[in-house]
Amino acid sequence: MTTTVPFVSRGTAIGTDSVIHSDLSSEIRERLQQAGVPFLANDNISEHLEPGELARLEVEVADKVRDLLRTLVIDIDNDHNTNETAERVARMYLHEVFKGRYHPQPKVASFPNVKQLDEIYTVGPITVRSACSHHLVPIMGNCWIGIKPGSRVIGLSKFTRVADWVFSRPHIQEEAVMILANEIEKLCEPQGLGIIIRAQHYCMKWRGVKEPQTSMVNSVVRGDFRHDSSLKQEFFELVRQQQALLDS
Repeated sequence: MTTTVPFVSRGTAIGTDSVIHSDLSSEIRERLQQAGVPFLANDNISEHLEPGELARLEVEVADKVRDLLRTLVIDIDNDHNTNETAERVARMYLHEVFKGRYHPQPKVASFPNVKQLDEIYTVGPITVRSACSHHLVPIMGNCWIGIKPGSRVIGLSKFTRVADWVFSRPHIQEEAVMILANEIEKLCEPQGLGIIIRAQHYCMKWRGVKEPQTSMVNSVVRGDFRHDSSLKQEFFELVRQQQALLDS
């Protein structure tokens, strides 16, 4: 006599005539594809997550990390150091280091430029933390933002909040600076915008060539900063002065 035992997947019994339900991540991915929404590593998908799904996704991510640890031949059942590592990593990815993918942009209030301010100012250094899309190891550095005000202004602390939100995703630095510039332009519509990022990449420091001192510097200038070389030069000079004060 042959006995058929139903397969159990995450608590759901599945017989021969049943349809295996996909993981939540598959449902979200299908939803994004049907809507024509990109979900690259440095895209934000928070608008397409339904209430309660982030908590459910955290459980699924922990399951996958647990599988990864077992595949690395780590005895997570008896090793007190890694017993709850999967849950910690899942929380870290979804709510900390990659929160810029899964959480909406922090609320940023903008105000009319009543006094019609048009002198440039810089904010920085702002600490930025990200992860290399290629190896998922840290990118750590500083960011400077220069603004020639337009019709609206935002508080200085808001630049830090937006930069943190943008960089808290897997990135390559060249794209991160462009995404940050786009978000700031949406928020305050400046006449001129400049951003400089200087960061160290642990995909070079920790692995590969293991070059501990190398850093990457890149910038973007838009609006009046792009078309007026004197304004661009003033922005870079203000950044140099800020850095000199910190180094003194």
